Amino acid sequence: MINTGTNTVKATVQVGFDPVDVAIAPNGATAYISDALADSVTVLNTATNQVVTSLPVRFLPVKTAITPNGATAYVADAGDKSVSAINTATNTVAATIGVGADPVDVLISQDGVHAYVTNAGSNSVSVIDTSTNAVSATVPVGVLPSNGAIF
Repeated sequence: MINTGTNTVKATVQVGFDPVDVAIAPNGATAYISDALADSVTVLNTATNQVVTSLPVRFLPVKTAITPNGATAYVADAGDKSVSAINTATNTVAATIGVGADPVDVLISQDGVHAYVTNAGSNSVSVIDTSTNAVSATVPVGVLPSNGAIF
């Protein structure tokens, strides 16, 4: 943890093996850390810098995104052709959603209605309806889509 006011290390927190991404809940109270080689997501209380829990997810979690209302965290499980939907109130995996090969990024629409998953191995973007946690569309795109942006 870094204090941005002083640009110094505020705390060091032990999380799972190979942390590759962190997503902060909209209220700033919780961080969700993708631990790629541990096949888990560490949930961290940002006020106390204490680990709340570690959630097992599918193989090779990489990117995480949280809905604007903070209710769900979506984790791209790159090695499993899936996305784990985490209920942030209970810190449990509420759904595992099948997507294309090698999902590497997740983005949430500004209204929170859709999650967009870039599938590098299938050259597509899966569109997830966040109210049902189901894929509503698959959009073919260029070769090896990795990172995305929503305008």
